[in-house]
Amino acid sequence: MINTYSPEGMLIKTSKNREYISSLAGLERAMNEGRILESTALLCDSSMRLHIDLYGMRGIIDRRDAVFCRKGEEIKDIALITRVGKPTCFKVMGFERVDGEVVAILSRRAAQEECLRYYLSSLMTGDIIPARVTHLESFGAFVDIGCGVSSLLSVDSISVSRISHPSDRLSVGENIYAIIKSIDREHERFFVGMKELLGTWEENAANFEAGQTVSGIIRSVESYGVFVELAPNLAGLAEIRDGNDERAAASVGKCAAVYIKNIIPEKMKIKLVLIDVCGGEPSPQPVNYFIDCERVTHLDRWRYSPEGAQKIIETVFE
Repeated sequence: MINTYSPEGMLIKTSKNREYISSLAGLERAMNEGRILESTALLCDSSMRLHIDLYGMRGIIDRRDAVFCRKGEEIKDIALITRVGKPTCFKVMGFERVDGEVVAILSRRAAQEECLRYYLSSLMTGDIIPARVTHLESFGAFVDIGCGVSSLLSVDSISVSRISHPSDRLSVGENIYAIIKSIDREHERFFVGMKELLGTWEENAANFEAGQTVSGIIRSVESYGVFVELAPNLAGLAEIRDGNDERAAASVGKCAAVYIKNIIPEKMKIKLVLIDVCGGEPSPQPVNYFIDCERVTHLDRWRYSPEGAQKIIETVFE
């Protein structure tokens, strides 16, 4: 297999890709070899064709070749318009002479169909794969899992700690790892998760000790206390001290200083005391994978709960 099926944008800066797209001879060789290449979409014309930067030569992706459509789907103009200015994968299908100029005829759909045939169709639930965040909605993030083929990462699959919007954890263009949660093979749809890669309760709690005062992010404000996220897969309930005004200042998304009163593994609880609410927005937390995702490529089962815990939280990949 000559091609690797990475999310769009991961190939564009490689020396091999530049070598192929920088000359007519290179493009001809890529066509004969069946290479998948990448370059930037410069514009989308009135005929909904994408014009691709080929270092001085014009490359055209026709509307029907710009997007792979699953069964029952139609090509939407927005899918083409939003490619402008972004890395776009393609295969070279041929060359035409237009007004005395040689133009490369390209197909993104052909690259995506090959990705589905030789890579995505072989995936199983529990497989760990690289992905790139393409856009965010209230219900989840859409991620590119190979050659622009999208998958849904639902908001409740991003982390154990509850978040109000995927932007609380992710940003567009971010490269992440994800795990295949389910596959609809009939409609060629893939659904992924992320929380299974961010550590168990014990692994996260091991970074904290009773008696520490640490910072966290307020994720929920209730009448009986404030839920504060200490890590993406770890949150605790903070009580509010008598006689202070932290409750009035507490709101979802704000940074808070909390005192760790107790850590109770069998109940998966961390008891906190709210010390202060910071005025500014919290800095984005870097994603901390507790699995070496380059070496470990599959999980059969993931158990969040500690041994002996009263409640069992786990994911079984079938």
